[in-house]
Amino acid sequence: MEANNSRGEHNETLLKIMVIDDSKTIRRTAETLLSKAGYEVITANDGFEALSKVVDCHPDIIFMDIMMPRLDGYQTCALIKNNESFSHTPIIMLSSKDGLFDRAKGRIVGSDRYLTKPFTKEELLEAIKEYTPQPKQAPPVEHSIIMKQS
Repeated sequence: MEANNSRGEHNETLLKIMVIDDSKTIRRTAETLLSKAGYEVITANDGFEALSKVVDCHPDIIFMDIMMPRLDGYQTCALIKNNESFSHTPIIMLSSKDGLFDRAKGRIVGSDRYLTKPFTKEELLEAIKEYTPQPKQAPPVEHSIIMKQS
């Protein structure tokens, strides 16, 4: 799967964010928010679909629902983290449950963080910023011009 910008051109510089959730509403909401923020978004509706997409797309960070049919978030997280190629890929667990047991179980299988639904755009972006390398920004043009004139 290739990253496409708003003009449909190939772009390898976008961070790839995977959202795995059996709720179409959650997937679409996250995809809209993250696409508008400038990220390439890959979605999957369950753990089985996610595993093949992880291998194909190599996401930079994964947001994963816990309660999904067939292969739940804990099982999917463990399978991804036990694969040497993806063991360092950050996984953020998403759940409507906010219990200590759920958070602990997420940590045991290798998740890096836990977000409770409903989550905000700011929480998603904060997690991305915390767990992925951020591109270095060039100095402001005005500053560059001043430096050249000195």
